[in-house]
Amino acid sequence: MTPFFLIDNFINYLETEKRFSDHTIIAYKKDIEQFLSFSEIKSAKEIEEIKSSLIRSWMVDLYDLKITKKSINRKLSSLRTFFKWLVREELISSNPMSKLQGVKSEKRLPSFAKPSEMSIEKLDDLFSDNFEGIRNKLMVEMFYQTGIRLSELIDLKTINVNSESIKVLGKRNKERIIPISKKIFSLISEYKTLKNKTVSEDEYFFVLKNGKKLYSKLVYRIINIYLGYVTNLDKCSPHVLRHTFATHMLNNGAGLETLKDLLGHANLSATQVYTHNSFTQLTNIYSQAHPRGHKKK
Repeated sequence: MTPFFLIDNFINYLETEKRFSDHTIIAYKKDIEQFLSFSEIKSAKEIEEIKSSLIRSWMVDLYDLKITKKSINRKLSSLRTFFKWLVREELISSNPMSKLQGVKSEKRLPSFAKPSEMSIEKLDDLFSDNFEGIRNKLMVEMFYQTGIRLSELIDLKTINVNSESIKVLGKRNKERIIPISKKIFSLISEYKTLKNKTVSEDEYFFVLKNGKKLYSKLVYRIINIYLGYVTNLDKCSPHVLRHTFATHMLNNGAGLETLKDLLGHANLSATQVYTHNSFTQLTNIYSQAHPRGHKKK
């Protein structure tokens, strides 16, 4: 049995049991194939002989190739899942990843736009009133007001949009309901009217002028252009609007558990990164509320 036959079985496991996204599965497959190529593994039997020292050597090689610490840790995560599966399937007796830890790296705080930069007035000035203009304006609002991911916006179905909420399919095919405001529904209604006049396709909510489904590069480019006009951020992407949604929600009193559910995070640790961005808000509250925190006039 070749190791690549094992990979095919592993990928099937990720698809059917773990229900990983296509993007994640492609990354896992690439990482594992890269490691097996480095290790010069020719058969499934040789996988049983892999030791933690070999994996450490691969980590050193990746570091020498100037691979970022974040990417190295992601590759190790792929291997960790792979070897756990091999143990579960009784294809190996011990897990060489059991005593290995990831590379320590500095956590970068998420970038976000200021509330003043996300004003309705700026949206109105930047987008036209035709089908594409209203669609693009609505995409910006949808990212900012719901915090959904790029893939979730592209895959959003028309049937899952109503006057009070949207239902999105997140990571690992986990569904969640996100409430929407009356203002964004007004924009939704305007978009749907233009959409019905322009295209006949109705399965996906956001579409091209010819009725075909949107694609990631186009959405990224639209958001990049918009944020480039209204902010001075180094990176302008749909994910920055997701960060902006989360930060503004926390700064205005939302709880971490609520935010976790809205963002579709699997655990609270992924949500807690936004508390750092809210430290300025906490400082302001402290200075106003604590008797010794008041600044002298």
